[in-house]
Amino acid sequence: MTISEQRRREVIDALRRGTVPRQGLDVLAVGLDRFTTAIEEDLDRLAGGQATFRAIRGDYGAGKTFFTRWLAERAKARGFATAEIAISENETPLHRLETVYRRLAERLATAEFAPSALRPIVDSWFFALEEDVLAGGEVVENELARRVDELLEQRLAAVGRVAPSFSAALRAYRRATAAGETAAAEGLIAWLGGQPHVAAAVKRAGGVRGDLDHDGALGFLQGLLAVLTDSGHAGLVVVLDEVETLQRVRGDMRDKALNALRQLIDDVDAGRFPGLMLVITGTPAFFDGPQGAQRLAPLAQRLHVDFLPDQAFDNPRAVQLRLPGFNRDSLLELGGRIRELYSSGHGDPERFATAVDEGYLAEFAQAVVGQFGGRVGVAPRIFVKKLVDVLDRVDQHPAFDPRRAYVPRLSATELTDTERAAMPSPPQPPPAASVDDIDLPL
Repeated sequence: MTISEQRRREVIDALRRGTVPRQGLDVLAVGLDRFTTAIEEDLDRLAGGQATFRAIRGDYGAGKTFFTRWLAERAKARGFATAEIAISENETPLHRLETVYRRLAERLATAEFAPSALRPIVDSWFFALEEDVLAGGEVVENELARRVDELLEQRLAAVGRVAPSFSAALRAYRRATAAGETAAAEGLIAWLGGQPHVAAAVKRAGGVRGDLDHDGALGFLQGLLAVLTDSGHAGLVVVLDEVETLQRVRGDMRDKALNALRQLIDDVDAGRFPGLMLVITGTPAFFDGPQGAQRLAPLAQRLHVDFLPDQAFDNPRAVQLRLPGFNRDSLLELGGRIRELYSSGHGDPERFATAVDEGYLAEFAQAVVGQFGGRVGVAPRIFVKKLVDVLDRVDQHPAFDPRRAYVPRLSATELTDTERAAMPSPPQPPPAASVDDIDLPL
């Protein structure tokens, strides 16, 4: 497999921590080939100015976060910006779209810029305006600023129709940048990103008032999309991860959040956000259960897909994609890819191929899965984390034989709530027939 040393280290470090890597996911993608064509078709439509929505469905351990990051990585390689937002009751409640937009701006990333890429994107937009002016013919130095201002107003006309305050703040940001007023420029970028508590003096200088509210968030998203596409980006992929957490919030907040999601889907369908791919992830319980999407009939109708018993015949173009999850074969394939990735950065690949061969991978997988009562779908995260630990020991200790010296043991402190719940309870002794049968340690 071909991957840079830096990315290889980043991937291995993430797996060692038990988290999903941020990049380099193509080398670990197992079982995603069935979705590749449909995802590429979506990205083609986005690049043409359309919008699309996808719901990713899967049980815990099926790889929902991995899938969305794999999708985002493909999108960034094609010139898209991306943002991954974890929905939660306290940090990012879905019924408060102004908070969702703020998280979007904080996590905005491109192939060139890590989060938050909002300011570099805005700066590149202004630079693109200057380049467009210069490409139109020879311009004397003292006319460049005026010509750029004229072009700026033309481009901002479209933004101003949907988000007048967004447009005003962009003008003020450019003036502050040109004048060297760093504090004002940073404050205006923060306000464009939906941050609260921007100094009143900065907002007065920019001709804007107040903080971003629920209704204004959608206008700001339109403005951001206009800037992105006008600065050369193909569009924006936004992932709302873990929407199943809505099932655990208070009833009135849940209803508001479900309606906000329905509104977003309808706006995407209506073409309000050209160049936007909106992706949500959730468990089957969210999509099918009474405390999830089924609680709001219009949302359930928009998300409904007829899934056949045989996943081999799923439709990758449907609005809802069902991830197959891991079985023993795919888990072993993943283990082989991780071994190959790890050994590619070390001097003796044969050592890894011998110490951690296919037979050992099968035994190791069985040992880990067995501690989850045979539930393969819950085991991948811990399997990968423990496997990297084995590879580390093989790399550092020439005498280390994992078959003799390593027994995978799971500690409750390293498991998530779902993983702990999947572990079978320890066997209980049979009930005593009489008090005389009770053994008291004295």
